[in-house]
Amino acid sequence: MMGQNSHSNTMNLLDLSKTEKIGQFFSPAAFINDSDTEIKKLELLIKNHSIGGLTFFHSRASTATNFEGKKKIEHNKHSAKRLSELIRHYQDIAPTPLLISIDAEWGLAMRVENTPQYPYPITLGAVPETESQLIFEVGKQTGNDLATIGIHLNLAPVADINTNPNNPVIGYRSFGEDKEHITQKSLTYYKGLKASGILGCFKHFPGHGDTEVDSHLGLPVLTKSKQELLDQELYPFRKAIVEGIDSILIGHLAVPALTKGKHISATLSREVIKDLLRNELGFDGVVISDALNMHSVSKLYPKKGELEWRAFDAGNDILCFAEHVEEGIAMIEKNATDHQIEESLLRIQHLKQNIVTNTQPSTTPTYTFDKTTSLNQNIAKGALTHYKLNLEGFKKFMREPFEAIMIGNAETCIFLEEIKKNKQFLTIPYDQSASSIPHTNNVLIALFPPEIKPINQFGITSSIKNILSEIGKTKNVLLYVFGNPYSIRVFETKNIDNIVLGYQDFETFQNVAAQHFLGQHQAVGMTPVHLSTQI
Repeated sequence: MMGQNSHSNTMNLLDLSKTEKIGQFFSPAAFINDSDTEIKKLELLIKNHSIGGLTFFHSRASTATNFEGKKKIEHNKHSAKRLSELIRHYQDIAPTPLLISIDAEWGLAMRVENTPQYPYPITLGAVPETESQLIFEVGKQTGNDLATIGIHLNLAPVADINTNPNNPVIGYRSFGEDKEHITQKSLTYYKGLKASGILGCFKHFPGHGDTEVDSHLGLPVLTKSKQELLDQELYPFRKAIVEGIDSILIGHLAVPALTKGKHISATLSREVIKDLLRNELGFDGVVISDALNMHSVSKLYPKKGELEWRAFDAGNDILCFAEHVEEGIAMIEKNATDHQIEESLLRIQHLKQNIVTNTQPSTTPTYTFDKTTSLNQNIAKGALTHYKLNLEGFKKFMREPFEAIMIGNAETCIFLEEIKKNKQFLTIPYDQSASSIPHTNNVLIALFPPEIKPINQFGITSSIKNILSEIGKTKNVLLYVFGNPYSIRVFETKNIDNIVLGYQDFETFQNVAAQHFLGQHQAVGMTPVHLSTQI
């Protein structure tokens, strides 16, 4: 049941007026750290237009289309309390119960400060299948965190198969590049969400993994044949449809093989949504558009409301981040058939009736991080991957002197601190040059790639590349990487005999890596993506 206000969750949306029914299709953006003026604007949309839901973001400056960073992100340590208060307030004034959604792919911390953060999906992709219950627990704990604050729908998991290492927008958000593993892990995560009473959503149909354009900024084009798509990109979605998933989110990407050669975004294509997803693949759940403010589509139709109509007419039931609600409602009412409206409305009503959380969102949500830390530690143990192994070279660190270098992290390195409790070694400061080559034959390097995305080569500068290359030529190097595993593709690795992937810079992950170095833990993780270097 909806349970977040006094409305009955059994309200029959079919009893609404035609205009109110259309309002149910809209899920405009709501911002946790918004001004009173903007909040009042949203109140009017809720009261006057019977909108069906809200999709929450941190702030206007944090939205992905603020790519150039022109707006400064203001951090608010009380964001969780603020979010809970806003949800209660908006629900209280809504004529019909609102469906509250958010992107929480790696936990509520993706959008909200001081809330639990779980490892990125690419990290979960390294966890062996025998430990898949850990992924279920991530979904379940994430769901519990969302329910506490009054959220119903997590716009996750990302079911994209990331076969392109230069993908600027998916990458670490995917479980990897193997379709079977991605399908299994996406469904396991989804089932964890459902166990907590939270709805899930597979995205970004028909598959955003093999692209090199960020759809927040431009329109990616996927040039594969339909059969290739059915075998690869569409595979996780096909399997999920059989499992009866709640909703699928459509990505902003052009797939000419599915649209009779046209370069049109899937979100605006009847061929993709109605012909393929509905009729051919048999999906009868709710279809959600990717955010309609994204530049790949938002600039196409200057007339306000036309984009919203086009997206609805193509087959989207919920219009996420619609920027022109009033005009969109009017244009849909003018152009849509009664059958179109009723079909989408019934699917949305069914989705809302599937919400099982019945607790009031806490007015002062507090999160205890003990369970999160414990779960993250177990994931760290499962994910740690000895990507490149020279056992003899590795053993030398146990019986011979070595020196250590920390690169890319200005904070104290917990990894090296933990090792120092058991072994003596000299830490050499990294000085942006290759001039301070260690004196011993064995060099331990802790690399913290500055960026999680591939832009600017993960922040790995030419000086970092040079020092890794120079030391590798003459020394026995053991490299631990605490960040996106794709980062090792941007520097020379042929002379580095031992590479261990730690995936995250969390304290728990650094501790587990230190245990591995000291011989107290075996690395059992499997590389979720192909990492051969470009050099």
